[in-house]
Amino acid sequence: MHQVNNCFIKVKKDCLKFITSQETKRDKFRNKDKMIKSFLIPVSFWIAKRANKKKPLMIGLAGGQGSGKTTISSILTLILQKYFKLKVFKVSIDDFYKTRKDRKLLSKNKHPLLMTRGVPGTHDVDLMLKFFKKVKSKSFKNLTVPKFNKSIDDRYNKSLWYKLKSKPDLIIFEGWCVGARAQTSKQLKKSINLLEKVYDKDTKWRTYVNNQLKKKYKVLFKQLDGLLYLKAKNFNLLKKWRLKQERKLWVQTKNKKNLKIMSNGEVINFMQTYQRITQQMFEDAIKISSIIMNLNSNHQIQTIKFKK
Repeated sequence: MHQVNNCFIKVKKDCLKFITSQETKRDKFRNKDKMIKSFLIPVSFWIAKRANKKKPLMIGLAGGQGSGKTTISSILTLILQKYFKLKVFKVSIDDFYKTRKDRKLLSKNKHPLLMTRGVPGTHDVDLMLKFFKKVKSKSFKNLTVPKFNKSIDDRYNKSLWYKLKSKPDLIIFEGWCVGARAQTSKQLKKSINLLEKVYDKDTKWRTYVNNQLKKKYKVLFKQLDGLLYLKAKNFNLLKKWRLKQERKLWVQTKNKKNLKIMSNGEVINFMQTYQRITQQMFEDAIKISSIIMNLNSNHQIQTIKFKK
């Protein structure tokens, strides 16, 4: 407990500063001290204990859309850097989305729904595997890592990509489908929402996505040394949080032109593409995760479970 208190004193100011930067007048974080002290500092100790200076520790962080992955991973990064003096590189699976041009091609060749970024099959897995291989290499050199701009639905210009100048001790790899597993053919047959019913009657889209999870993504997720999972109570809560997220994006970028900010209806449609895998992860992720953070209806971490 003494160590936790000590850590909290050292990191509190930086963590609160970051949290404040994420708030809007309408959306405020509650119980900030408790979130940091009771939950995120113990998780940081768990991670730091497993870090090995010889090779980067690969930690996945998963959770449904709007569950708070970016916020949680950013605070963990702050704590691990400030208190534990670890070199941390935080990256999202979203940064490895295929370009709009590539997705356009994919939508023509495979299925129109693949134009919509998000599901397995819309990321450049080869690029991610290459990144993991290079970052673990003994002869590590400068690395440039893609950065995706959701407000234009395409990658940033290469001059704005992440630049890794030294080998990190830890990589936090976050994303809504990180660690997701494939479903059975029987599970795929039944439509679970209107989008699947209308636009994927023949199950071609969901079968393609599922096959991606069976093959390339399975290889990708095997690279991870541990998985943290933010578990929401249900999919409807995630919808509510995702709408809040889009609202926040609009507030932060309202003076910029040509941005692809979604309306409420578009967000709901967009989330239907995520629903099948997200709901399956409610069952699968709790079995395979090292740490499960259970979220309450107010978007706060309520309990935490360390599994191994």
